[in-house]
Amino acid sequence: MKVVIAGAGSVGSFIAEDLQAAGHDVLVIEQNEQEVKKLAEQIPCRFLVADACEVSSLQQAGLAEADVVVAATGDDEDNLVVSLLAKQEFMVPRVVARVNNPKNHWLFNKTWGVDVSVSTPHLLSSLVEEAVSVGTLVRLLSFEKSGARLVEVTLAEDSPANSLEIAQLGLPKTASIVAIIRQDNVIVPRGNTMLHDGDEVVALVTEDSEAEIKAILVGEKALPRQ
Repeated sequence: MKVVIAGAGSVGSFIAEDLQAAGHDVLVIEQNEQEVKKLAEQIPCRFLVADACEVSSLQQAGLAEADVVVAATGDDEDNLVVSLLAKQEFMVPRVVARVNNPKNHWLFNKTWGVDVSVSTPHLLSSLVEEAVSVGTLVRLLSFEKSGARLVEVTLAEDSPANSLEIAQLGLPKTASIVAIIRQDNVIVPRGNTMLHDGDEVVALVTEDSEAEIKAILVGEKALPRQ
C-alpha cells in the first residue's frame, strides 16, 4: 500500500515509522528541511521537502498513485486543504485527517474530502467514558464518507443481550458486531457466539441503525426513524 503523509511532526513521523515497519511504501511531505534530515536518519521511508498545500508538491509526491493520504500537520487549515486536494484533484481512495482543535471537528467531513477524521481529545474522552461506564454505548470512530460508525459497549448485568447468541439478537441489516473482548481475549463473533455481561462488544453501525443497536445491547428504547 502506498501512503503519503503530510507533516513530519510527532504524529506524522510516528505513523510513518509504524507503517514503514509494516512493509508499506511511505512518503512523508515536510517543509522543514532540517527536520527531514534528522528524521531521514531514523526512519527508512522516503521524504519530500515541500509544501503539502501546493498542488505541484502533491504532483511531485505522486499522489495520483497513492492508496491513502494522511493529513497530519499541526495546523487544521493545512490538513483540510491537503484533504480537499487529495480527494478532488488526485482522487485518492482514502483520506485520513488529524484534527488538532476539537472545535474544528465539524469541518472534517466529506465536503472537505475527509474519509476519516481523528480528534485526539474526542478519542480520549470516549476512552475515558468507556473505561468508567458499563452499559453505555460509546462512539469510537466515525467514517464521514460512508456515515458508518464504530461503537462499543460493555454489557451490563441487565442487558437484554445477555446469554443470547448473536443470531438471536435480531440485528438490523445495516449493523454488524465485529469483535467481542472477553477477559482480555479478542473473540471473532459468529452467529452462535453467546454474549455475557462484562463482554466489551464492538459494532459497526450506520446513523439509522445506531439507536436499534443501543436498544439491543443496552436496553434503552430505540428512537423512531425519521
